[in-house]
Amino acid sequence: MVHDSKTSTSNYDRSTREHSEGAVGVTVLAGTLMIMTGIFHAFQGFVALLNDTFYIVLPEYVLQFDITTWGWIHLILGVLVALAGGALFRGAVWARTVAVIMACVSMILSFVWMPFYPLWSLAIIALDVFIIWAVTVHGRDIVAD
Repeated sequence: MVHDSKTSTSNYDRSTREHSEGAVGVTVLAGTLMIMTGIFHAFQGFVALLNDTFYIVLPEYVLQFDITTWGWIHLILGVLVALAGGALFRGAVWARTVAVIMACVSMILSFVWMPFYPLWSLAIIALDVFIIWAVTVHGRDIVAD
């Protein structure tokens, strides 16, 4: 077998790689969902800060925190998740890495928030799982300018 340096993987040029339009669409959807998820977290935090009696705490839950503290956590991390989703549109490796990390943080935050808003938390966790899948499987198909 003859080794041709033009077809070598060491000379692999990203610009000649074929991109799947469907994969790009999935990644764009993941970025959009991250922005939406971040905004949802921020709204939850904003509501908790304005009216700490809005959420009802279930008795004897293992992880019990003050609603105002949770409000600040949701507000700050919601903004970070939304910014990570926006950075995902650039297609850079660092943006995909940050997107996966922030989606994981969002899942953990939603899990711990479950006694306050269980169905909403499960919906956000499902969105985060999709985001992680889309970014890790199809994230490289967005070409960075």
